[in-house]
Amino acid sequence: MTGWEKQKELARYRVQQAEESLDEARFLLAGGKSTRSVINRAYYAMFYAVLALLVYEEFSSSKHSGVLSYFNRRFIKGGIFDKSLGLWLGKAFELRQRVDYRERVEPAPDQATQVLDQAERFVSAVTAHLVAAGKV
Repeated sequence: MTGWEKQKELARYRVQQAEESLDEARFLLAGGKSTRSVINRAYYAMFYAVLALLVYEEFSSSKHSGVLSYFNRRFIKGGIFDKSLGLWLGKAFELRQRVDYRERVEPAPDQATQVLDQAERFVSAVTAHLVAAGKV
């Protein structure tokens, strides 16, 4: 398997992870489960989509904040994606941090729905970009 084929396979895997995370978030929301969990899965869907993009970049980071910062520099400021995608990625990250690490934080269902809607939009945009470039 060539290096390009390995990259493509990894990018497809990351897109699959993003789609699975969206499915999990939808399932949790539809079942009236924890909105914290919905937000967690929606954020991770976005994060995995970014990781699919980064397969083709000469960049690595062990921190989510580093990955998000690079995404904004390269893909938002570079004009590849709409600025609103970068804003929602940042909002989802901050909210996920709050609900996962602070005590007694339970977001409202409409807030979880909004984050999930934006995560679906985000994953769709990233996937369409990768497909158009022949990278998945």
